[in-house]
Amino acid sequence: MKPALVVLAAGMGSRYGGLKQLDALGPSGETIMDYSVFDAIRAGFGKVVFIIRKDFEDDFRKLVLKKYEGHVETQVVFQSINDLPEGFSCPEDRTKPWGTNHAVLMAKDVINEPFCVINADDFYGRDCFAVMGKFLSSLPEGSKNVYSMVGFRVANTLSENGKVSRGVCEVNAKRHLTTVVERTEILRRENGVCYKDGEDWVKIDDNTPVSMNVWGFTPDYMKYSEDFFKGWLKANINVPKSEYFIPLMVNELINNGTATVEVLDTTSKWFGVTYADDRQGVVDKIAELVKEGVYPAKLFA
Repeated sequence: MKPALVVLAAGMGSRYGGLKQLDALGPSGETIMDYSVFDAIRAGFGKVVFIIRKDFEDDFRKLVLKKYEGHVETQVVFQSINDLPEGFSCPEDRTKPWGTNHAVLMAKDVINEPFCVINADDFYGRDCFAVMGKFLSSLPEGSKNVYSMVGFRVANTLSENGKVSRGVCEVNAKRHLTTVVERTEILRRENGVCYKDGEDWVKIDDNTPVSMNVWGFTPDYMKYSEDFFKGWLKANINVPKSEYFIPLMVNELINNGTATVEVLDTTSKWFGVTYADDRQGVVDKIAELVKEGVYPAKLFA
């Protein structure tokens, strides 16, 4: 069974100033998502599931999905802050989405195969999808509890225009993830790459592996996530800015011995549009990759 790609595309991109998932950055009007889907198809993925907000479904189908017709199977599911387990209701003053792992749960009814989760607005590169596709495709049928993530060197994932959020990872001798902590403020300071912990800045090595939200799971992950979410909600439902992150669930499964997560190496270099000032740099980098022949001038021609 070919693996599926799950694309988290429900965010507004507030720091960037608009629906950056639909921003045309390639030479023929391609979005970053287009390059991810293109790379996934040539890496052997057989289906793409997009998690979006219901209110921009029409634009999404018209501007994004139409171009994939005849190339790969696609499905759309919706993330809403009101989509909670039975017995829970969203606080009236809650405006912030419930986080990345809540978004993943929205796809639970359409995923029956090993799957990779990515962000819509990150450019991951061809090799990233190749190594993840190889890992997922090589899993024996019925595999459970054997997961993976693609690790990027933190110095290769920064924005020149402000702080970024990354999952800072630690691995053991087997290249298995031992812990991942979501750090929401990472940038290069005078003394090197640092993340903010409370009021303190903590320096880390340039080569520290970080999660860019490229995760490989088998369908059993959905059941674990659904069960854990209920307990998490009991403790956090009235905390306005609380979020159910993927690394939170992954840490739980690692720490209790349920699952292993292999950290996959990649030659790809990440780039993305976190801030509006990042945009031209991304356009230039994609143009260079097209010039080098990594991508055709028009995808899905």
